[in-house]
Amino acid sequence: MKIQKTPRTYLPQNLNIDWESLAPIFDELKQRPLSSLAQLEQWLKDKSELEAALEEDFAWRYIKMTCDTANEDLVKSFQYFATEIEPKIAPIANELNKKLVESEFIEQLDQEKYFIYIRSVKQALALFREENIPLQTELQVEQQKYQAITGAMSVELQGKEYTLEQAANFLKNLDRPVREEAWKSISVRRLQDKDVLNQLFNKLVKLRHQVAKNADFDNFRDYMFASLGRFDYTPQDCFDFHKAVEQEVVPVLAQQAEERRKKLELDSLKPWDTEVDASGKAPLVPFNGGEELIEKSTRCFNRLDAFLGSRLEIMKANGLFDVESRKGKAPGGYNYPLAESGAPFIFMNSANSFRDLTTMVHEGGHAVHTFLTANLELNDFKHCPSEVAELASMSMELISMDYWDEFFDNAEDLKRAKQYQLKDVLKTLPWVAVVDAFQHWIYTHPAHSVEERTQAWTAIFKRFGANFVDWDGQQEALENLWQKQLHIFEVPFYYIEYAIAQLGAIAVWKNYKENPEKALANYIAALKLGYTKSIKEIYKTAGIEFNFSSAYIKDLVLFVQNELKKLEN
Repeated sequence: MKIQKTPRTYLPQNLNIDWESLAPIFDELKQRPLSSLAQLEQWLKDKSELEAALEEDFAWRYIKMTCDTANEDLVKSFQYFATEIEPKIAPIANELNKKLVESEFIEQLDQEKYFIYIRSVKQALALFREENIPLQTELQVEQQKYQAITGAMSVELQGKEYTLEQAANFLKNLDRPVREEAWKSISVRRLQDKDVLNQLFNKLVKLRHQVAKNADFDNFRDYMFASLGRFDYTPQDCFDFHKAVEQEVVPVLAQQAEERRKKLELDSLKPWDTEVDASGKAPLVPFNGGEELIEKSTRCFNRLDAFLGSRLEIMKANGLFDVESRKGKAPGGYNYPLAESGAPFIFMNSANSFRDLTTMVHEGGHAVHTFLTANLELNDFKHCPSEVAELASMSMELISMDYWDEFFDNAEDLKRAKQYQLKDVLKTLPWVAVVDAFQHWIYTHPAHSVEERTQAWTAIFKRFGANFVDWDGQQEALENLWQKQLHIFEVPFYYIEYAIAQLGAIAVWKNYKENPEKALANYIAALKLGYTKSIKEIYKTAGIEFNFSSAYIKDLVLFVQNELKKLEN
């Protein structure tokens, strides 16, 4: 099935994305009279059509660049949009927002339908500053440098060159010296660029702080809470979450680490001892190559729900996957929605590991979300906050587990895979707390030195267990571990959402264990809402709470622990 873009009714079918072509369209939207409610609604639809076209064009520039960071033409194409198109759009978009809120007919819009959207528009107006346009353009360009630096990293192991993602597979090797060599090689390679990355990050912090000051905020943290539309929680809620994780999750993981140490018969766990199977079994190999990963994932989704599986089939038929790791490819993984096509592109760095399976079903959850929101009336209705977007992906990791026999025909391997997944679910929470707490410190101490940042990171990391291993002799690696987290460089403050969504996903899975049909229906109904309801309402539609209190965390952690015990029998 070939994907058909949403038919254009306002824009030229062959619109060139350059300013000469775009300027008259923006000008028409600025000048068009809005003399009735019907005209206002049509104006919103036309503006939405333009925004979708621009978003998809930018998406492809980003996708192509991340697939080949060494290709200068692709980098220039991305930078052209970031430096020549976006800065010109920003002030006009602000004028269009003013035109909307100043319309005498805005109060006649369906308030239930448009409330979230209008709230976001008013927030954008409050944050807009003309002087921030060049700063935000510079940030776009500078942030991209992180991918170029890390995408070029590789190591040589056993006489062969590997990307860092591929080399990480050696950390599951049963031979401890092999694991140690791999971990140290990866660490040494990362540390080669630590100063370059520190210099880059210093510049990003300075630029971000100036953006916040220009918008009349004391710091970038408070600016980002407003910019990200965090209407449902505060920085204090985040601090309470950090404390709850420290109290309810860290002791559980510390105990699991001690059990691992005993099983491995080691005096102490080192950083290279956390991924190997503690029972002495060889690493899980759920698939062989990208094609098989896509095929098995599709079968898994089909068994969960035929509609969900068919979405992955459509993506494969339209070439919307790039899943295998290679040198020159940006690190990480993502699902990028294509606004006009109503479909997404999945990018990841597969190295035939178990982690790649979970990455695929995670991004597959995002992909399903993209399809389910494709027909919402306005493009902005599809722009879900991360707390909702990550609920889609993290829930899929758990509710798909019943069908992981597509990847493992051996019952024991399937059981191990589920155990790994549930332990990873718990490990997610302290790491998120570390990254989130670190970012709170960074942006409320904007004049900090590299040394002070290192000290802050080390203290926060140790507060949450420091990965529950002995770092003796590896202090430099510990101090710079934060540099591997792409989000800190590219999408600041986008991280606490993973924890909120992880708790929500456990609750979705708990419901699924009790009543699969009802839980899946609620999950799909919640995703279909896009961002037309508040986060709390979306979570309620999914049949769960928007809650990250200590008591709630304690209950969900206990549930996961009990499920782990069932798998051990």
